[in-house]
Parts: sequence; C-alpha cells; structure tokens
Amino acid sequence: MSAASGPTPGFDRQGELGDEARVDAAMKSFVREFGVTAALHVESCVRCGQCAEACHFYRATGDAKYTPIRKLEPFRRAYFREAGPFAPIVRALNLVRKPTIGELEQWQELLFDSCTMCGRCTLVCPMGIDIAELVKEARHGMFKAGLVPERLALMDRAARQWGSTATPGEDLPDILAEVSAEHGVPIPCDLPSADILVTAAPAELDAHTKSLADAARILNRIGARWTMHREGFDASNIGFNNGDLALQERLTRALIDTAVKIGAKTLLLPECGHAYGAARWEAARWYGDALPVRIIHMTEFLDELISSGRIRVNRIGATATFHDPCQIVRRGGLEAAARRVLAALGFELIELQDHGLTGYCCGGGGGVVSNQRAAPLRYKVFDLKKGQVEATGAEHFVTSCGQCRITLEAGARNAGWDKSPESLLELVADNLAD
Repeated sequence: MSAASGPTPGFDRQGELGDEARVDAAMKSFVREFGVTAALHVESCVRCGQCAEACHFYRATGDAKYTPIRKLEPFRRAYFREAGPFAPIVRALNLVRKPTIGELEQWQELLFDSCTMCGRCTLVCPMGIDIAELVKEARHGMFKAGLVPERLALMDRAARQWGSTATPGEDLPDILAEVSAEHGVPIPCDLPSADILVTAAPAELDAHTKSLADAARILNRIGARWTMHREGFDASNIGFNNGDLALQERLTRALIDTAVKIGAKTLLLPECGHAYGAARWEAARWYGDALPVRIIHMTEFLDELISSGRIRVNRIGATATFHDPCQIVRRGGLEAAARRVLAALGFELIELQDHGLTGYCCGGGGGVVSNQRAAPLRYKVFDLKKGQVEATGAEHFVTSCGQCRITLEAGARNAGWDKSPESLLELVADNLAD
C-alpha cells in the first residue's frame, strides 16, 4: 500500500536523529508491541471496510485515507517484515517494503491528527480487531522516532518537567487558593492523611475551575476526608496520548503512590475520558498486581452518592440529550451510570441517533484537541455531532468529560452555534437539595 494520499499538513520532528535512525527506532518499537494479541489482530484483517463507516473522520470527509485500518499500515509492515511467521523470507525477498521516513511523516497525520482512539471502529469490526489499541501501540513507535506533532511534544516536555501539562506541583496550593476564593468553597491541599485523593484535568485549573469547585462542594457536603496533593494531581496523562510509555508510567505512579502515601482508599478521577483510560484500565500494567487503591471516575462517584442517598438533588424537569465520552462509555463501561444521574435530575432523556456504545466521538480525544493543525478536520467532525444534537430538539446538551466539552465548545464557536455542552458534575452541584 502506498503512502497516505491527499494533501497533508507540515510534519513535526523532535530530536537530532537522522532519517534512517528514525525509521529504525519506529520499527524496533513496533516489533516490541507484537505479542500474541497484536499479532492476531494484524493477521485477522479481511479488508471488509466496515471500520471506515464507523470512523467519524471518514464519515465527515469521505476520504479513504482516513479508513481506520489504513492508519496502521507502517505497523502492519513492521509485523510482516520483522515478526511474522515468514518474516525471514519476507525480508530476503523484500516482499514487504520497509517504511520510508517520508511515509512515516505522512502517517503522522493519520495516527495523531485523524484518530482519537475512540474505539468505534473496534466495535464494528467483525474480526474483533482492537484498532484503537493498535493505533496507541503504533504511537509508541512514532514517539521513539521523534515524530509526534509539535504541540503534543511541547506538552510532553512540560509534563516531564512539572509532572503536569498545566502547572508545576509547587504552584498547586496557590492555584487552589484562587479557585477556592473565586467560588467560595474550601479546597484542601497537601493534607498528610485523607480517605480520598482528588485529581484534576488541566482545564479544571484554568477554563473549567467551576467543575473543580463543584467537586469540592459535593465532597464537603458529604463530610468526606479528602485532599488534593501537589505530588499527584494531574490525571490527564499526556504520555498515554503521545505514545510516551515512560512518561505514562511516571504520571500514573505519581497518582497512585501519592494516594498510598496519604492512606487514601479511593483515587477520584475528574470528568476526563483519557484520565479514566490511563488510570483505571492501564495502571495495573505498571504494578503487575491488584491496585492498592480504588480508582473511580466522577460519574461513578455521583451515581453512587445519589443511589445511596448520601446526596439528594432537585429535579430540573427539562429535556436533555447526552454525549457519551468514548473512553468513559464505549471503552470504560459507564453508560448506565450517567443516565441514572440524569434521571435523578429529572431530565427527560432524548438520545442522540448514535448513542451509548455506538456514539460518535467529539473529535478531540487522543490529543487531537491539543493538536492545533488538526483543527480544520476536527471542525468537520463537529458538524456530525452538531446535527445529531439539533435533531433531538433537547433543551440541554450534557456530557461527563471536560476534554469533550473543550472540543465541543471550540466547534460551537467556529460554527457560530449557541448550544454549549454542560457538565454532568456541575448540574449535580447546582441542584443539590437542602
């Protein structure tokens, strides 16, 4: 298969590696990923094309280069040349070409700009190929080759220096003091002992501080022993999105080790999809055993508080539709929890045409929302979601992921659309019953 077709953006490089060294670094990383599962997936594709129709980037553009399985072409070549059962023959006869640096650069767009790792393609694949997982593994090779979009690479460097893409940990107490003063709610920081370690996404320390304050308001209402902590507070994990495994492990361990240090039994994640994927589902790989703390998403937490009667909420009595965050619902299993919270708030839920496990991505996951050069493509994807929301006629448009909110807010501004997505957490906090 030839390199990705059509016009492509400028490509970014990091480091001083020569072209051949970059290709070799990518190939070696690709090969390291080929355990039994990855090999089975690569061998199983029958080229049926069903993944294309499932992909929001393909649906929004009609361009065949955005077919999900096509995004894995360099990864597939590495398998057949270096790791497949006939690899020595394939190499000797050059039956499968080694990717060139030009091809890897062009595939940077397909792996980072036009894939959110949302898993909708995985859901429809008749062979059960986890394309989203393979894209994540392919990103590991691109990171090793220094072929990551520069905006994401800058965030990676910040996280390596600070432990967060938002701020150095030493500045956290001052930031929380400002949020506390602005919203009139106590936010404990660096307590030596607590039952719950609360984490945040970068937006909650900037554009979405109300979400952080509302989480504090609810925790204080139930009398929880909780804290945030400068040694482990940013759950977003840019390493997970960039393919930087060493950073992913370091950021994950910072959260869990901090929770253990203060004696916390629960690590509470913010309204952030990739935070949930990185901490809830991948943390155990770094520990090799059962995790020492319970990791729970904010949506689960709200559902449990309402279901147990620990908090009561006023009924809003309006219509709403809900955007299902991919990492929380399709790849995280929390479809029912959000809907129970919406029901408790008295919403009449009008589902999107594609919802729950089959819902379309916001278009910004997997680091795409932070990759500025991908904005034009992201806005095309937004039109798909916008059309489905408008078709419901619902009064409220709700989601439970801050990254989805940022993506959808940007899309709405670009389209001149006046319907802003609302946070499930903020709706609960705004309607706490006395």
